[in-house]
Amino acid sequence: MKKLSARRRHPLAALVVLLLALACTGGLYAAFAPADKAQADETAQSLAIDEGKKLYSVGCASCHGTDGQGTTDGPSLVGVGAAAVDFQVGTGRMPAQQPGAQVPRKKNIYSQAEIDQLAAYVASLGAGPTVPTKEQYGPEGADIAKGGDLFRTNCAQCHNFTGKGGALTHGKYAPTLEGVDPKHIYEAMETGPQNMPSFPDGTLSEQNKKDIIAYLNAVNGEESESRGGLELGGIGPVAEGLFGWIFGLGTLVAIAVWVAARTAKAKKS
Repeated sequence: MKKLSARRRHPLAALVVLLLALACTGGLYAAFAPADKAQADETAQSLAIDEGKKLYSVGCASCHGTDGQGTTDGPSLVGVGAAAVDFQVGTGRMPAQQPGAQVPRKKNIYSQAEIDQLAAYVASLGAGPTVPTKEQYGPEGADIAKGGDLFRTNCAQCHNFTGKGGALTHGKYAPTLEGVDPKHIYEAMETGPQNMPSFPDGTLSEQNKKDIIAYLNAVNGEESESRGGLELGGIGPVAEGLFGWIFGLGTLVAIAVWVAARTAKAKKS
């Protein structure tokens, strides 16, 4: 009996089998997707920088220079990083309305997408702190007690021990931290805006910053209670005690004078 001759395979059969094997193991995705994704990310970043440059030319260049090099009206932005832009523009401090001892917080005029584009352009001028992620400033894994210790050691001298803010010299002030977005608090510690010193990771670690933010959220949250009675904005026991002493003693003196005057008038009559 003659052996049956082997069936001839289609020329494309081997290619089909190879493609199916790649698809099953994820090799096809690995072969083509990463390059496409990297190219797409690079294109999106380039577009963001281009759009950010347009926004910068309109709203920032008059003070900070056409290339961010700085002028007599504004500092250089080379190397400040995306985090500084996100903080300054996101809190409405920039663009500034007018020069002064300190630029106040106000309603911002840019959308978050526009802020991201501005940040991308400024970051392209020189490396600097990046915008933190929610994992960096979120409450998960934070130590509130340690955050309180760190805040009282590094921040309370200016911002008050509960973050209510306070006056500084020459018309400057430490703003209140109540109601401030945790991301912006993290960025302020990272970049040191205006009169504030910067606290990079070498000074306050990422975990330290997280702890401080958690402490501020705890003491200024809706569930927190003040057990000190009537307060003057939480400015502290020394200042509040002095206020009570001066005005309380003044009130007692005034009452004593009034009683003495009434008594003398009664004796004359």
